[in-house]
Amino acid sequence: MRSQPLVLLALLLITLVSPMSFGQSSTDPQGFPQKQHPSIPGQETPPEDENTVRQEKEMAKKANQERQALLRRDTERLFQLSAELKQYVDKTNSNILSLDVIKKADEIEKLAHSVKEKMKGSN
Repeated sequence: MRSQPLVLLALLLITLVSPMSFGQSSTDPQGFPQKQHPSIPGQETPPEDENTVRQEKEMAKKANQERQALLRRDTERLFQLSAELKQYVDKTNSNILSLDVIKKADEIEKLAHSVKEKMKGSN
């Protein structure tokens, strides 16, 4: 009779200790398993991952700010080029097409394409 309480106590201890000692995951209040870092019990996301995510967000924000600055610079340059193109066109007549007008139009076209790609976020 005396061995029954010891057996029950041993079974109870095994039941309580087994999830921790055998690396089984614990569950949240709804019964879903929780992710745990092996070296930090009870913590869902390792600190290294949080730092990496934060650094990636900061890098993306900085890259976006740089892209916005480039877009502002390029659109200002487009404005200047289009004003120059207008001046060239105003100086030409219907019988003369200046080589400068063609070069300026090509430059505007290339820059406009670059701005379009930057707006898409490709560059």
